[in-house]
Amino acid sequence: MAMTDVQVLEPNHEATQERFAFGKNWKRFLASVDDERVGIAQTQMAELLGTDQLQGKTFLDIGSGSGLHSLVASRMGASVRSFDYDVDSVECTRQMRQARAPESDWTIEQGSILDESLPERLGTFDIVYSWGVLHHTGQMWKALENSIRMVAPGGTYFIAIYNDQGGTSRRWKAIKRAYVRSPKAAKFAITFAVGLWFEVRAMLARLARFEDPLPFRHWAAHKRMRGMSKWTDLVDWVGGYPFEVAKPEEIFRFAQERGFALTNLTTCGGGHGCNQFVFRKV
Repeated sequence: MAMTDVQVLEPNHEATQERFAFGKNWKRFLASVDDERVGIAQTQMAELLGTDQLQGKTFLDIGSGSGLHSLVASRMGASVRSFDYDVDSVECTRQMRQARAPESDWTIEQGSILDESLPERLGTFDIVYSWGVLHHTGQMWKALENSIRMVAPGGTYFIAIYNDQGGTSRRWKAIKRAYVRSPKAAKFAITFAVGLWFEVRAMLARLARFEDPLPFRHWAAHKRMRGMSKWTDLVDWVGGYPFEVAKPEEIFRFAQERGFALTNLTTCGGGHGCNQFVFRKV
């Protein structure tokens, strides 16, 4: 399949010169994708969309990564179009399609959501999906603007954006910038240190509640969340740069001003994760 339909642009100096290798991380995750992970991801998407039937619907996956959620949309009956800026992510998505849905109505391309001509060239879709992607472009609000323009009348806009924690978010941004500037051994050390800090803090909190402090049950629970991998998500979190954040009310106001109504919201409880938004164009 040729990568000619979506043009790759250089979004800005920051995004291209200092950028986490998202696709290389997804390649490692790809080997762990099994029927259980796919089923979990499908259940989660159906719950958030309010339906498990997408026959006759068009689905745009912006920043497709491993291709897992494009696969899920295809399995639910949608006609899928996926693109990613990262060439390794594009290859991951292609491998996912080839292995699990070779005969599906699913187009995969390389492109940038910061390409202002993209909405005109691709048109509109019944569902525009971008989970944890737009805040890594280096120009998040431009990416939001371009993506929301591709939602068809009556369509669904499903995004996840990192929560704004003020000073804490600025400190995380410094860690992420240090990660992308570091050699390979230092990258592993930073990731391990951050993961250890998270786990020790969580274990102490469970001990304070007189619960089992060991992490294994919670690692299993993480797999049940969108079918993702704990380690893959940790690497993505530590290294994910460029990095921008937004308060839930900012995203809500942005969508409302453009004629969208909120139909589903899952917050991270004020923490460091993503807030998930499902909007409908009214």
